[in-house]
Amino acid sequence: MVAFSSSRTKNAVRRGAVGFALALPLISGLPLQAQAEDIQVAAEEVAVDPQGVEAEITEEQIEVEQIEVNPVPAATPVAEPIDEGPEQPRVLITEVIIEGIDGHPEQERLELAAYDAMRVRPGSRVTREELKLDLDDIYATGWFSDVRIEPVNGPLGVQLAVQVVPNPVMTEVVLEPEDNKIEPQVIEDTFSSDYGRTLNLNELQLRMKQLQKWYADQGYSLARVSGPTRVSPDGVVQLKVLIGSVAGIEVKFINKEGEDTNEKGEPINGKTKPWVVSREISIKPGEPFNRNQLESDIRRLYGTSLFSDVKVTLRPVTGEPGFVTIVLGIVEQSTGSLSGGLGYSQSQGVFGQVQLSDSNLFGRAWDLALNVTYGQFGGLANLTFSDPWIKGDSHRTSFRTSVFLSREVPQVFQSQNNGDIVSLRDYQNNNSEYSYSIDSTNNPANSKFDNVTDASEQFGSTSWFDYEGDSIALERVGGNVIFSRPLNGGDPFKKVPWQILAGLNLQAVRPINYAGDTRPYGIPSDKIKNDRIDNDEVICTSFNCADRNTLASVRLATTYNTLNDGRNPTSGNFFSFGTEQYVSIGENSPTFNRVRTSYTHFIPVKWLKLSKGCRPKEGEPENCPQALAFQVKAGTVIGDLPPYEAFCLGGSNSVRGWFDCDLAVGRSFGEATIEYRFPIFSIFAGEVFIDAGTDFGSQSNVPGKPGELLDKPGSGVSPGVGVIVTTPVGPLRLEVASQNFTGDYRFNLGVGWKF
Repeated sequence: MVAFSSSRTKNAVRRGAVGFALALPLISGLPLQAQAEDIQVAAEEVAVDPQGVEAEITEEQIEVEQIEVNPVPAATPVAEPIDEGPEQPRVLITEVIIEGIDGHPEQERLELAAYDAMRVRPGSRVTREELKLDLDDIYATGWFSDVRIEPVNGPLGVQLAVQVVPNPVMTEVVLEPEDNKIEPQVIEDTFSSDYGRTLNLNELQLRMKQLQKWYADQGYSLARVSGPTRVSPDGVVQLKVLIGSVAGIEVKFINKEGEDTNEKGEPINGKTKPWVVSREISIKPGEPFNRNQLESDIRRLYGTSLFSDVKVTLRPVTGEPGFVTIVLGIVEQSTGSLSGGLGYSQSQGVFGQVQLSDSNLFGRAWDLALNVTYGQFGGLANLTFSDPWIKGDSHRTSFRTSVFLSREVPQVFQSQNNGDIVSLRDYQNNNSEYSYSIDSTNNPANSKFDNVTDASEQFGSTSWFDYEGDSIALERVGGNVIFSRPLNGGDPFKKVPWQILAGLNLQAVRPINYAGDTRPYGIPSDKIKNDRIDNDEVICTSFNCADRNTLASVRLATTYNTLNDGRNPTSGNFFSFGTEQYVSIGENSPTFNRVRTSYTHFIPVKWLKLSKGCRPKEGEPENCPQALAFQVKAGTVIGDLPPYEAFCLGGSNSVRGWFDCDLAVGRSFGEATIEYRFPIFSIFAGEVFIDAGTDFGSQSNVPGKPGELLDKPGSGVSPGVGVIVTTPVGPLRLEVASQNFTGDYRFNLGVGWKF
């Protein structure tokens, strides 16, 4: 009878030795009991060198493929070649004994693992080569650091004594070097189920692959995990991590075909300064390479609008394993432009526009633009200069300045349905309750009466003015300087929601008529046919009824932005608050403060599924941007308010049922909007909204009360619907909205979403 049994003998094989001993009889037919001492063959001791394989970084595009880790097992047996004869004798095995694990907490599990790995069973006739294969298979289970197979003479034949040394019980996993970028909790979560159990090298390799995947998911696509480099007797497993580091950043300019030399074989010289490119790269020499970080850097480069393509190559550094040089192949695009077009606005009527600009002046990413607009009711000449990132500033501060000359018809003096305020050159009130219609037949100062006394006798006082009949226009000449920076704590690549802005503004404002003549007074156009006009209806269109006002201000503002998409957000918040303090620098220079704030909130919803993107098939990504959006705005002016600086309510970006500034002209205002946005199909999206606005009764607090003179209601509610079409120049809005749920509708055509 033959049987598998385990021995209670102690393990006498010293730790670290790897090998086997086996013997076979050279003469068949002899009694098996007499063969054991005659067939002893010493095994070669094999040293363990589990250093793993260093990662070799090859030249490749940024789309780095995931490379699986293949660590070398800690104790792979290397058997000495055995010079076998043409025929190997076979020996009958009567018993297999597993030794060396007596009292081990996982004794039964390890015995079965060793026995199940063997092909030899009691009753088998085996050769020395077959026993060698069994020894390799026991090692391959991953449970043991040492295995020996020795034949022993038994009462019934040859017994096989399989002496094993199990791996230590795992207590801890340590990664070297210490700056390995991995979070301790990740190591704990990966190996926690193995702690307190016998170390299995096969399972350890699976856990190492999990670590490798974590590194890849975090963007460390060049990282390699190898080992174990050491396993201590108390079960501390030491692994090696080679993350892959950046040796430097190299910028070269290439053409659209990817070539970096011209037809003469000379390097292509770009217009852009290399530091304009490299400053957008957050990975610095000596830092670990991170694919996700580099992809964000490339997106920033595209965001400058200076480059049509950016090709990234990782070049290994000779003699420095694990180091790469990031080579950026830059394809520049034309940054100078001359454009023009036609348009329409309520303030300028039909207008034409020409713009000349260069967004990469001197190769420093400076933007210089000249914009000239001329229309039916006004024009604009504006020269702007901006630097999106002042060189050397770690806060990523931007700078913008402009000088301008404009003529426009301010909406505060107009109404779509109730006329407008027309210009007067002069006005004089000698304590009379009335002024007079300007007419060659009834102007008391200019016509029927020979002198002022005769007019006074007829009308009780003298009043005179020169009527032009044109709507009030304003001429503004000035400039401003604005600095803006994110609150990033000096890290220019840190994404932060808060941003602050500070600026100075100086301008001269002159009330004029369409001919450009100074006209500081005005009256409602529906009053000019009357014989008598109330003095209260003759208003100053400027501060102090002056021919010219000087406005000097300091502006401070802050914004908070967590929107998930700058063009069509579906979640997040946007908050802004600003104050602009105007200071007097002369007799006709007002002092006042303007405060303005707004808050927007988006909630993602999935109410309508009209678009195919809202009904994706299995395996297809969802593309269904829809949201319920809320916005509130408010503002007020404290101090000396020129009437043309009052708040306007109504229009495509205000309460949409009214034309621009037709709802109110107030010293204060408040607005609220609820809007549901949803995709329809292809490039079309829809919206359902309701707007509300009020001047809080402040129209009467605006000097001259232009809103009340033009019968503007002061507050209102406007429900409506719209269609948005996505075009290459941006979204176009076509909306229809009613006034206070009545039959009075207004159609609106706008560019972009309202907010």
